Amino acid sequence: MTALPASSAGVPALPQVPPVARWPRAAVLSLLGAVAVGLALVETVWPAAAAHSAPAVLSVASLAMGVLVARHAQRLDPESAAPWRAFAVIAGLLTLGQAIAAVRGVGVNPATAGPQDVPLVVAVPFALLGCARLIRSAATGIGSRVALDAAVGLVGLSALAEMVISAALGRTVDSVDDLVAWGYPAAGVVLCTVGLVTFARVSQARRAAAGWLLACFASVAVVTVSGAIAVVRPSVVTDVVTGTAWLAMLGFGTLAIAADPGRSTDPDEPPEVPLLGVVVSYCAAFGVVLVLLVGRIAGRSILPVEAAAAALLLLLTFARTLVWAADGARLTRQVLRTEAYFRTLVHSAADITIVLDHHGRITWDSGAGRHAHGWSARELEGRLLTDFVHVEDRDELLAALAAGADPDGDQGQGRTFRLRSRDGRWPFYETVRVVTSGDLHRPADGAPAPGGAGLVVHLRDADTRRHSELELERMAYTDYLTGLPNRARLMAALAGARSRASEGEASCLLLLDLDGFKAVNDIAGHEAGDLLLTEVADRLRATVRDRDVVGRLGGDEFAVLVRADLDEATALGERIIAELAGVHRSVPTPGADPDLVFDVSCSIGVTELASAEEVAATIRHADLALRAAKAAGKGRVRRHGETADSATVRRTRLARDLPDALSRGQLRLVYQPVVGVAERRVLGIEALVRWDHPVLGEVSPEEFVPLAEDDGLIVPLQRWVLDQATAELAALLRAGRDLQLGVNISVRHLQSGSLVPDVAAALARAGLPPQRLMLEVTESLFIGQPDRADGDLQTLHDMGCVISLDDFGRGYSTFAYLARLPVDVLKMDREFLAGLTDDARCAALVESVIELGNRLSIDVVAEGVETPGQLAALRDLGCRYLQGFLLGRPTGPAELAAVIDAFDPASLDVVGAQPAAAVPGTA
Repeated sequence: MTALPASSAGVPALPQVPPVARWPRAAVLSLLGAVAVGLALVETVWPAAAAHSAPAVLSVASLAMGVLVARHAQRLDPESAAPWRAFAVIAGLLTLGQAIAAVRGVGVNPATAGPQDVPLVVAVPFALLGCARLIRSAATGIGSRVALDAAVGLVGLSALAEMVISAALGRTVDSVDDLVAWGYPAAGVVLCTVGLVTFARVSQARRAAAGWLLACFASVAVVTVSGAIAVVRPSVVTDVVTGTAWLAMLGFGTLAIAADPGRSTDPDEPPEVPLLGVVVSYCAAFGVVLVLLVGRIAGRSILPVEAAAAALLLLLTFARTLVWAADGARLTRQVLRTEAYFRTLVHSAADITIVLDHHGRITWDSGAGRHAHGWSARELEGRLLTDFVHVEDRDELLAALAAGADPDGDQGQGRTFRLRSRDGRWPFYETVRVVTSGDLHRPADGAPAPGGAGLVVHLRDADTRRHSELELERMAYTDYLTGLPNRARLMAALAGARSRASEGEASCLLLLDLDGFKAVNDIAGHEAGDLLLTEVADRLRATVRDRDVVGRLGGDEFAVLVRADLDEATALGERIIAELAGVHRSVPTPGADPDLVFDVSCSIGVTELASAEEVAATIRHADLALRAAKAAGKGRVRRHGETADSATVRRTRLARDLPDALSRGQLRLVYQPVVGVAERRVLGIEALVRWDHPVLGEVSPEEFVPLAEDDGLIVPLQRWVLDQATAELAALLRAGRDLQLGVNISVRHLQSGSLVPDVAAALARAGLPPQRLMLEVTESLFIGQPDRADGDLQTLHDMGCVISLDDFGRGYSTFAYLARLPVDVLKMDREFLAGLTDDARCAALVESVIELGNRLSIDVVAEGVETPGQLAALRDLGCRYLQGFLLGRPTGPAELAAVIDAFDPASLDVVGAQPAAAVPGTA
């Protein structure tokens, strides 16, 4: 009977991952800056002391940086931490080299080679290894293109370094010291080349880290060049430059690891197109050639080795151009093939995709020239989408677009509006999804796309479905016999009038009941009664004003909502009585006496709407006034409060005795079975409360529950019902009976904010699983506080309780909330079944409700099954769950087990009247 999701019990909780500590970038950079200033002062003021202290300071700074890098690498995943482990080793080697220099007292720029150079030379392969691991994180990896880019960068930077160093040294290599002087810049060139290639080849997410790493290697090049110059021309300036560049190298390393987000694990991350490597190689090649040409123009001769380097650069650039041309051709073929797939996909899809720019103008429409709207691409592109939307639906469109622009919103799903077609029609479309066009190329970290991104709107043709929904809604809000608004429509109108009353607009409710109508049905038959009701409806339409609402509540009871004060409404009631007093209708029923005439009049109760009163209270007041009118001799108009009739006396007595009814044990529960047609047994029971008044006898809940709501007693009353019903169901379950319990929930209990804890407490005390409890709510629950209703019902649904919408079709908000509420069961109002076996419109309405439940995967329960014909008709229409006097009357807990066990499945096999043939177009 229930449509419950699988229980989430036993699902293991996700492990709590500790957040990664932020890299102390500001503190480290500030400390390195202070050290650089202090070191420069020492080297300038006390150069003799700097021979030991300067290398020592650089050694300590390198050691601290190595420790920080190693600790930070431990917090990353192994693949992301691999490059930084290599750089931590480099920091350790640099620490060792500077420590040896400090012990030997050779300063930061030794004039001769020594053991301090060994760790520095060993650090170069680790730098190459770290950069290689960074490049491997990109989708392109290391291949021939990387090799070509590296070769171009290496030759170009080597040529530039050769020109700079040869000009600075002014001599050739003739000793080991000169070899070291040339070797260090060569290592710097290699590192800068690797840094350039790394920057060009890493993924976009790690590009910033690679940029800072390139700056780090550039600082290394400055250190090596200044050291080479210091071999020939030692000075304080070169020492300051070397020390500052060394600390800058550590600082740039800090920024590199701070900017590294780690290796992306997103399988859908788009691959990088290696454009930057081409730019870097071209700039290096043509930059070297340009420098040589400028030097030649300035009078400098070009050395053979420099000419050879330029020629080699041109050859490598030519080879890189060929590779890039091949890549371009391959990428072009892929783009064309992907675009062909895309066009085939979007043009064959039933949905329409519209791309809007950041101004809301249409830039592309997948249905242009192909969809039923008839617009061509030229007619759509460049125009605002709102120009094609019906003026009444533009707020709906704007809400959908706003929801799509919000990354935390619902992406505008389910919004329906009308779009103008080329032939002037206004078909309905529903938004499937609205996303920003920036999401198509959004980074892996979820940051918004830069610039003014537009929107991608996915629409679905909902014209046929929407017209069916409107027709179904019209049928649900219209009385099938008279064509007047039914109770649901009248309740909606009363709610609107109540809100207008708070703004000062007067409104009144007239409740009408026909006098003598029962004799028409008893003597002439129901067909004559229907004809009489139709004529009364026509006369009411002709008597009231256009702005007044006339509705049929049921049977021979009508209501009129008048937008006027009490005096004007009373005068209208007098005119209605005068108009209906002359209804003498000959009944044209076959076989009936043609001279048979009935004299029918009506009694009217009038009450004024007050903004402080609930709609239910207004109806009760009008009903009390109606009873006073009938008690006065019928054919009368009475205002609420003019007389105190027996109903008022009874209500006063009940309101006075209700607070003590629970403590005195006067309340009891009875249970009515709910039968499954397919299961052929009793599947559940609905708990119904009764009041055994010591003087007035048994009082129905329709009479005392509104009193409990008005007097603030409904919450303790429903707590008692929940505790009592769950305890008695637990006893039935322990006895081996498989049942589910239904309990009605009051709107006041929800407004109190204690419904969720009260339900949880009752289930806990009874030891009852939440899946066994079905909470039955009515549509009035969503009138006052829809947000609380949504939140509390969702909480109860998540707990496992079943949510049932009781008296479906009686309230006004069903279709507005049904699609988004956690509703598992619909209980069809008993009024739907009144004409099921002999009225085609009623049968069509019942069939539509059952079909609606099937489409929404919601179970439908038919209440008020009282005749075999209704049972047979519901069974043939596919209604799976039934409840009514025919299948079981409300029973006390003592006899309930016997009633359930004695249920006869053969009672479901009765042969009754078939439902009337559906009128075409009504189903």
